[in-house]
Amino acid sequence: MSKISEAFSNKKAFVGFLTAGDPSLEKTEEFILKMQEAGASVIEIGVPFSDPIAETPVVQEANVRALSAEGGCTTDMIFDMLARVKDKVSVPVVLMTYLNPVFKYGYEAFMKKCDETGVAGIIIPDMPYDERDEILPMADKYGVDIISLVAPASKSRIRMIAGEAKGYIYVLPSLDAADGRKDVVTDISDIVAQIRKVTDTPVVLEIGVDYPEAEYETIADGFVVENAIVNLIAKHGNDAAQPIYDYVKKTVESL
Repeated sequence: MSKISEAFSNKKAFVGFLTAGDPSLEKTEEFILKMQEAGASVIEIGVPFSDPIAETPVVQEANVRALSAEGGCTTDMIFDMLARVKDKVSVPVVLMTYLNPVFKYGYEAFMKKCDETGVAGIIIPDMPYDERDEILPMADKYGVDIISLVAPASKSRIRMIAGEAKGYIYVLPSLDAADGRKDVVTDISDIVAQIRKVTDTPVVLEIGVDYPEAEYETIADGFVVENAIVNLIAKHGNDAAQPIYDYVKKTVESL
């Protein structure tokens, strides 16, 4: 069992998300520790990218803020920040990025850096499942889980994707749920059931509201609300640590 899977043992997991460098990498470091203190089981860190096509408008704006900050926010700067905080973070850290930055950095060099800085997993939303073999050997070599994504459009391929999943499976209940809409596809239970037939890898459901409805709370192993913490950072800036703590603690206690 990987470090990520262990985070889901005997409890519903809250996966905290923020964008690195928003409003600064020093504050990102502080916010990571606050999320952990408040009870987050896994921390996802978005790597700012110039064309974040899979992100919500809220997260796209955070990418712009991070890239526009004084000194910018490069991949190496993020790894340096993670190296500083590594010994203080006991929960798994997962990077959300795009294939181009990883390719440009070099697959092996990127995975080696993940291993050195305590990154347990990576999400690459624009990497087709059929092309994952390009990067998978390097990820396996350095013990980094490639997190699989399943969306409604993946339905015919769910069992194939889930069968080789590691860490956790990130389920998008609708193409719009991350934008804050409450409506999700009506067959989410069937999607999760299909996953359960081929793997016991934990299922994380992205929801568009702060707290999961009862139906989804019973079928998922964990939840991520991508916009929530990013919105708090946009609102409070450098003073967002306490609001983040309060939000995560309240959400964790609701699960």
